[in-house]
Amino acid sequence: MKNIYKKTACLIALGLTLVSCDNYLDDVPKGFKTPTTLADYEAFLRDEYTNHRIDITGASQLLNDQYVTVASLASNRLYNANYMWDENADRISFKVSDETAYYAGYAGIATFNLIIENALSTTTGTDAEKRIVWAEAKVLRAMNYFNLANFYADTYTASTASTKLSVPLITSANINAPSKQVTIQEIYDFILNDVKEALPYLPKVSQTALHPNLGAGYAFYARVYLQMNNYTEALKYADLALSENNKLYDWIGYYNTNKAIIDIPNSYTTTVSPMGYNYVENYTYRHGTYSSLTTENSIPVERAQRFEAGDARFISRWKIYTVGAETYYRRTLSGAFNFGGITTVEVYLIKAECLARAGQISEALGVLNTVRKTRIFPASYQDISTSDKTTALNAIFRTKNNELINTLIPFADARRLNAEGVYKVSYTKTANGNTYTLKSDSHLWTMPFPQGATQNPGNGTLTQNVDK
Repeated sequence: MKNIYKKTACLIALGLTLVSCDNYLDDVPKGFKTPTTLADYEAFLRDEYTNHRIDITGASQLLNDQYVTVASLASNRLYNANYMWDENADRISFKVSDETAYYAGYAGIATFNLIIENALSTTTGTDAEKRIVWAEAKVLRAMNYFNLANFYADTYTASTASTKLSVPLITSANINAPSKQVTIQEIYDFILNDVKEALPYLPKVSQTALHPNLGAGYAFYARVYLQMNNYTEALKYADLALSENNKLYDWIGYYNTNKAIIDIPNSYTTTVSPMGYNYVENYTYRHGTYSSLTTENSIPVERAQRFEAGDARFISRWKIYTVGAETYYRRTLSGAFNFGGITTVEVYLIKAECLARAGQISEALGVLNTVRKTRIFPASYQDISTSDKTTALNAIFRTKNNELINTLIPFADARRLNAEGVYKVSYTKTANGNTYTLKSDSHLWTMPFPQGATQNPGNGTLTQNVDK
């Protein structure tokens, strides 16, 4: 990983060049600029194509939240292993080349380390302005580590977190900095501390959608504490986040505005995604697998069936499509998608789960139904009402999986629930006359590191967290 980290560091400091450098802030080639001002470092936060790309392809395919064509399954053994839940596949051997999930994650970390190390000593800007940029980089670094830890390592379980390994922790922009693979407990402690240090300095209003604000800090804290099964703290920070922004997007209104296009039979003309930089639900925006304006993933028929009847958000995004022998739901939105950031709907549903866990079922369902009313057509809508905790939680999990499809969160939630052992997540499907099952205790729930990382781990060692 050292070579990748070194290359990233050089790119950051020198612009678009791949020259060799040991200390990339020394000996700058003619025509390039060393970052010195606060504006220089703040500009790195705006580099959405390098530093705000959260690729979770393997997780989406494992959950079957992404339709993979027959041709892709035949040509890509890793896609086939994840999508078809092949317990016998050696996924480690399939990860021969670089993997965006890993390298984009650490490229962002390299940038955020550079900002954290230098923002407070820049030549311009007030102390308050410097602290804001520093704090924003702290939150983004913590978010990247959370994503990496919940992709390449086991989920957090208090009884084993201090003994199981997570991902490499690098806190310096120096290319010779040590790369230590820390435990799951250590990476979570680091993440929580980064956010703790950042919170006092985060602005209530962001410079851009890429810059985390105070609401984003609270929302991310709620996400992390939920993953740690700390429902009291998760609820506390969910409420604080919602006090900063509690807006929900009106998907029924979106459908009504675009129904003349959406309802045309056998037409797949796209409408513009509302889930971009100005989405009212955004706390902070980050790209998903793709960092350019594009379309989202198509989804399998079986996955489409897990949406509620009358879900305007689903109907506005996918439409049944058949080509040759393949039938799936084809995507019908194009533009920008906040698949890597944090939105209010996630926080509403964190709050709902925490309330239900505490036995406050009526209050939990009130929060859940607040979300559903902005999604389900009035003709199909009914309040979910129950006094049974399990029924309430399953309704919350279903809505959350549907709302956050194509993000890391359904994958992280499933791993968390499987480790808990009460609300286990498993899937079964039939394809070509065969039955396939993703078991709740399958090793497939942890993604292997790419070979490039294990063979070139930098100034340290890197041990795979899964056997295959």
